[in-house]
Amino acid sequence: MAHQAPLKYVFYIAAAPEKVWDGFVSRESNRIIFSGAEFQADFKPGGSLAWVGAGPDGKPMTYVRGKVLRFEPPKVFQYTFAMGQNDKASRATIELLPETEATKVTVTHDEWAEDDPTYAACADGWPRILSRLKTLLETGKTFKPH
Repeated sequence: MAHQAPLKYVFYIAAAPEKVWDGFVSRESNRIIFSGAEFQADFKPGGSLAWVGAGPDGKPMTYVRGKVLRFEPPKVFQYTFAMGQNDKASRATIELLPETEATKVTVTHDEWAEDDPTYAACADGWPRILSRLKTLLETGKTFKPH
């Protein structure tokens, strides 16, 4: 299989970096963005994180799990990322940079295993997640994921 290129997205959100940071790390915003999933995290390098919610059968399941690599509020949040039952971890890096009236959000998802089956889901998912977060922070509401 061909090398899987890093996924990189740049968004501008009309909010201060602290508000955007809170959008990425707060349980409340994560619950809204991820359709009720609970964000559980120990925000220190080496700490675990997970998004847990109801599966198709209604029973709790872990959608994404990982380990915190860097946690530097309100600038950099970096963690390993493994989706579902996949044991191949990639790396997600969220970087925030203040602009005059907005925050520049750069998300880089890299270090993919060549045969990681979650690459396509992430390529589709990140623009949806970032759009939902942008809408939530700018308007106070968001839209359904699909």
